[in-house]
Amino acid sequence: MSKRDYYEVLGVERTAGEVEIKKAYRRLAVKCHPDKNPGDKQAEERFKELSEAYAVLSDRQKRATYDQFGHEGLNNNGGGFSGGFGAGPFEDIFGDIFGDIFGGSRRGRSRGQRGDDLRYNLEISFEEAAFGCETTIKIPRHHSCDACGGSGAKPGTSPTVCPTCNGLGQVRYQQGFFQMTRPCPDCAGRGSKIDKPCPKCHGNGRVREKRNLSIKVPAGVETGTRLKLTGEGESGLHGGHPGDLYVVITVKEHPIFTREGRNIICEIPISFTQAALGCELDVPTLEGRVNMKIPAGTQSGKVLKLAGKGIVDLHNHRRGDQLVVIRVETPTKLTARQKELLQEFAREGGEAVNPISKGFFEKVREMFD
Repeated sequence: MSKRDYYEVLGVERTAGEVEIKKAYRRLAVKCHPDKNPGDKQAEERFKELSEAYAVLSDRQKRATYDQFGHEGLNNNGGGFSGGFGAGPFEDIFGDIFGDIFGGSRRGRSRGQRGDDLRYNLEISFEEAAFGCETTIKIPRHHSCDACGGSGAKPGTSPTVCPTCNGLGQVRYQQGFFQMTRPCPDCAGRGSKIDKPCPKCHGNGRVREKRNLSIKVPAGVETGTRLKLTGEGESGLHGGHPGDLYVVITVKEHPIFTREGRNIICEIPISFTQAALGCELDVPTLEGRVNMKIPAGTQSGKVLKLAGKGIVDLHNHRRGDQLVVIRVETPTKLTARQKELLQEFAREGGEAVNPISKGFFEKVREMFD
């Protein structure tokens, strides 16, 4: 029985690129893999046909021979498909396709290594934390080498299969009665070796750079808040996923305001006269000054509220209040005339001028009488 054209088997044009061929194979191989179709001989034969076609068309030299001489050219040069599932040149792509489906790679070959997560400490002002901001940060990190595409091999060359582990990334050894595996010492578990390293990254597959990132800080953050930027960490090794970047917020102290949750605390000093007679004050807020009436007879420590002048909650987006704490200042340097007037004030009012003090000393007498 004559073999079908390999391009027809994968459903691609003869001009298809490597990426298109790989995608076509991945899509079709998942559907008819023997592990997903146990006992289905037709699916098994179809999978063999797909694997044979991909083995040829994914190899530049074999593909060139096939394009020129067809199936006969491959047979004469010993380039035909060798059979088997997941062996030889299919190890990498099988790991990609079936690793997640069946719980791991089929032969234990080491996978790409995920890049490390990074941390950046960002200091912002009190106002920036309250209203949010956008800023640019510069992150030193490793990224995939653009010269070799992250392979570590000199452009125009490719890593070769490690002869020690035959591409498995692991070697077996005897430990007493047990046979165990460990990462291959010659390829460090990669399964491949680089004969001609890339001159730009020296075979590492990554180069170090400083990258500018624009980040948006949401309103309501506080010291210790962590912002996660997915995929902005270190580049992965051997095709692994990049790590993440965590931006840790520190909010500078404000000379006037302090924060409690979503509320802002502001202490306002007033004189004894203002507290006794009442007054109007321009109270600072995050959005400018607000006129506030201080009622007559206000005591030190009295808390007044400016509704909706606090900070937006990071989670439910509700805005808090500004709490104005009144601090009555006692004069320390009095003129003779001021002292005379205060003494007259005390005589005129008697105990009634100190209602808080009166109440306190009455309670003391009740305790000891």
